[in-house]
Amino acid sequence: MVKDLSEGNPFKLLWLYSLPLIGSVIFQQMYNMADTVIAGRAIGDYALAAVGASYPVTMIFMAVALGCNLGCSVIVSRFFGQKHYTEVRESVSTIIISVAVLGIVMTGIGIGIGEPIMRLLSTPESIIEDALMYLYIYIGGFLFVLLYNVSTGIYTALGDSLTPFWFLVASSLCNIGLDLLFVLVFDMGVKGLAWATFICQGLAAVLCLAMLLLRMRKLPSDRKPRLFSWKLLSRMCTVAIPSVLQQSFISVGNLFIQSLVNGHGELVLAGYTASVKLNTFFLTTITTVTGAMSAYTAQNLGARKPERVKTGLLACATICLAILVPFVVFYMAFPETALLLFTQDVEGEAMSTGVEFLRMVVPFYIVVSLKLLCDSVMRGSERMTAFMITTLFDLVIRVALCFIFDPLMGMGSTGLWLSWPIGWSAATVLSVVLCLFAGKNRLLRIGKFKEKIV
Repeated sequence: MVKDLSEGNPFKLLWLYSLPLIGSVIFQQMYNMADTVIAGRAIGDYALAAVGASYPVTMIFMAVALGCNLGCSVIVSRFFGQKHYTEVRESVSTIIISVAVLGIVMTGIGIGIGEPIMRLLSTPESIIEDALMYLYIYIGGFLFVLLYNVSTGIYTALGDSLTPFWFLVASSLCNIGLDLLFVLVFDMGVKGLAWATFICQGLAAVLCLAMLLLRMRKLPSDRKPRLFSWKLLSRMCTVAIPSVLQQSFISVGNLFIQSLVNGHGELVLAGYTASVKLNTFFLTTITTVTGAMSAYTAQNLGARKPERVKTGLLACATICLAILVPFVVFYMAFPETALLLFTQDVEGEAMSTGVEFLRMVVPFYIVVSLKLLCDSVMRGSERMTAFMITTLFDLVIRVALCFIFDPLMGMGSTGLWLSWPIGWSAATVLSVVLCLFAGKNRLLRIGKFKEKIV
């Protein structure tokens, strides 16, 4: 159902809008974590390490998909808030055509550079064959990943967070079922995990896109919409490219960190893989909810109601707080229980590595949540320079500290984990300053700048 986020109580709107998004994240993470859980529990720690070794590379592709989702949805939200439905339809068709071309190009590039990157990261020889097999099958289905993500981004831009939720429920349950079938019944190992993901992503993308196109046909139009517009593509790129770069820079930074983790052996890598999956579960949840704040901001600015953004920011902050509290309590009080989802190494090095990572990083979840919330407002108001500055600042600090603490100061894996809270804290301070106080359309005075809205 299409919903106008520029009308009604912001607290009620954002809570009702965010609940399906939160449910979607849970099932999305079930989808993403199923491979890791089944690899570690049903096959073994070396299979877990193989899936984990390919994870930073697959995350680069996922970062592009998520960046396109967030960036393109801002422009669609703005047109929808202005009730320019013809431009909404033109934007959607332009997005679909553009990302289809992008997906094909990136698939070819990924297949060509997959093995060199994995070897550059010093992936252990004992797992590299399985890691490459998993990686190539994933890359082969990237076009589906990209189309699915931009389709769900458009749904949320139109105020519909429920339709993507139902697609994710079906896709996640299908993926888990196929994982178990291919691994436990057909004994396909890591290859079975990859093919299960490929099949489910393909089905979800085709069905989600088909329903979206049908919905676009129902929107009123004052003229025949163009199938493709270079002008609209250029405008969307001003938001989408920084969003893609933000996500990609983070993933590239994780590649450097992964190269250091690989040097500590398969069991440390397995523990890191398990704990990073848990950490990603939280971060993806918060990113999705704050992404709703971007759509809310864009719709209200499009409707020339900037004064509602401040109230919406407070509402979204309460949602983030309600999310992070159970994550922090569970991860801090029962880290071993959480990690047992992934590894059978109950008392070994994999478990101790994962526990150490969580206990260093989890206390700073409230810090990174504040950063992502401020970033979402900047993205929704198309303040992309400030948005990119905060992202690069976080990345540079975290990667630099990893190389200082591990090789130079001899802190080992402990130094790697320490870079997360330090980088998050520094970047959050900068993000808050840029969002609330810096720039001529700063949030604290946003109601005075209606004339700046396009």
